[in-house]
Amino acid sequence: MDGVDIWGQLAVESSQVYLTDGTLKKSLFADTTIEKLPDKVLLNIFSYLSHREICRMATICRRWRLIAYNSQLWRNVSLRPEISGLHVNSLEFLLHLVSTRFGNTLRYIELPIELITHTVLHELAAKCANLTHMLLDFSTAMQLHDFSEMQAFPTKLRYMCICLSEVIFMEGFMRKIYNFINGLEVLHLIGTYEKSEEAEEEIYEVINVHKLKSATPNLRVINLYGITFVEDSHIDAFSSNCIQLECLAVNFCNKVTGATMKTLIQRSKRLTCLLMNGTSLKSELVMEVDWDKCALQELDITGTDLSTECLIDLLSRIPGLKFLSAGQINGFNDSVLKAWMESGTCRSLISLDLDSSDNLSDEALSKFLHRHGHQLSAICLSGMPHITDQLWMSVLSILTNAKIIVMGTSEKLGVNIHVDQLMDSIASNCAALERLELRSRFLIHSRSGSEYNGS
Repeated sequence: MDGVDIWGQLAVESSQVYLTDGTLKKSLFADTTIEKLPDKVLLNIFSYLSHREICRMATICRRWRLIAYNSQLWRNVSLRPEISGLHVNSLEFLLHLVSTRFGNTLRYIELPIELITHTVLHELAAKCANLTHMLLDFSTAMQLHDFSEMQAFPTKLRYMCICLSEVIFMEGFMRKIYNFINGLEVLHLIGTYEKSEEAEEEIYEVINVHKLKSATPNLRVINLYGITFVEDSHIDAFSSNCIQLECLAVNFCNKVTGATMKTLIQRSKRLTCLLMNGTSLKSELVMEVDWDKCALQELDITGTDLSTECLIDLLSRIPGLKFLSAGQINGFNDSVLKAWMESGTCRSLISLDLDSSDNLSDEALSKFLHRHGHQLSAICLSGMPHITDQLWMSVLSILTNAKIIVMGTSEKLGVNIHVDQLMDSIASNCAALERLELRSRFLIHSRSGSEYNGS
């Protein structure tokens, strides 16, 4: 059967409905084609497409072109083609888009280095009065455009993300925008952590954090990701000026040791989220912090070298912890889990990530989950070769509120996993489950008796 016959057969079948007595009846939608759909329905369909796809739809016909250029579809725009964004050939075309396509409906825009010019920023400030979110990607820059004539910048920004370059100093640009960004509530500075791992090179402080904190007193969320020059003094600078701080993330800032953590907790009474994955925290500094007086609800200490003593002290003193990520820590062992349970401070816990915690036994995990598993919405116990389906089968009946479950390991195992029984148990006990991850490479036994390598 050729392609035409296949589509013809599908069209016939889709127009037919079988009644309970087995007779055929023509569907109410049999004569409905996409051309007959109202514009508002097509507009809603187009809203699920990327801008690249929307532009292709605009070439179909005049009607679709008008719908594709509806300003409602252009509220959030990425102009970074390497990350599924639109490719803009010239500054002139971008300026045309800003004035004719984006206008007052634009809320969010991502700009690559070649499009970050004072002319573009002036036009965004003048034509996009409701622009509140902006991402500026300088990560591939070898040199900046000339910003000496820049006199305007969007003034309603609440969210800004800056992807930093390894070698380009940003102060010339930043000095021009300090007066326009005092309304910022969320700031992301994305460093070059992945690149710096490839080769040992000199580290430059490409952005002046101490000046930046003075220009942004209203920050609630600060994310300093993978910035090789960020250290404890920069955390101290932000905490001294941002009294509304609720979330601080310094993931993969490996110069952070915790030297100013005590001051941070004392100053930031609203701080509920602290993310320090891959930092160089020192146990003795962490133990000096008044954790029992903090408001923390979310903590990430994954991949740090905290000692068992420090972990027991830390977890036993945070009163309202809800989300904990503490994987890849040699010091996290059975003693930590036992002391944490005995302290009673895990009664508020709803999410636990202990990925690759090799020093935790299945017996200790079983005891913990039997006591607190019913309150967990998310649980990650992946990366532990000694944890098999037997533990999961024994605790799944307790994980009745789990929405996220992550299990398995990337290491090839010699044990057999009875996947059908495991899936049946998950289906029977975890009615609220929304996401299941099997990070596994092992010999899996199915109900049919067949074997295959899971991955």
